[in-house]
Amino acid sequence: MTAFRLDDLRQHSDVLRSRRGEAVTVRFVEPRDADGIQNYFRGLSARSRYNRFFGAISELPPGQLDRFIHVGEADQFSVIATILVDGHETIVGEARYAFDFETSSFEFGLSIDDRWQGHGIGAALLKNLECRAAAVGASRLFGDTLRSNDAMIALAKKSGYAFSNSPGDWKLVRFGKEINLAPHDIPCASWKLAALSRMSSPAIAG
Repeated sequence: MTAFRLDDLRQHSDVLRSRRGEAVTVRFVEPRDADGIQNYFRGLSARSRYNRFFGAISELPPGQLDRFIHVGEADQFSVIATILVDGHETIVGEARYAFDFETSSFEFGLSIDDRWQGHGIGAALLKNLECRAAAVGASRLFGDTLRSNDAMIALAKKSGYAFSNSPGDWKLVRFGKEINLAPHDIPCASWKLAALSRMSSPAIAG
């Protein structure tokens, strides 16, 4: 990730809307979120965890949790989607992504809490990831999912992604989308500003 300083990245958060109009805040994960992230994954159904990690786990192993909560290490980034429930910030979804500067490709994976599926949060989060990809100069987004993950496949189809075989694993399918957005055309305000800033100043690595 060569486009923004980490200090700048931590200032970025976005407010999306669920299908019912709830405010959904998407922000970068911080070390203070470790317990919340772990509890989020523990609270997913076994099927949702399997779909997200392509295997049976009950919680994030310590090393993986550590990678989740440290933004920008190895050019990988984690965000959480939160809603205020009875005055408390509640994690209802998450995504993790990486930008490959050499290939201009943006790889991502995401999950939505089972209790909040069907509220349009997945579609809103996916659109936000497309804004983030455009802001860093990506020309293509892609992700892999299990062929049995009907919900993710349906979301990707509805969002205009094309499908192909995932290299090296017959159990997975790859969904990808080409993007070609000029900074002024990025629909997310904060990431439009980030893209304009990137275009007008030299890149500084975090």
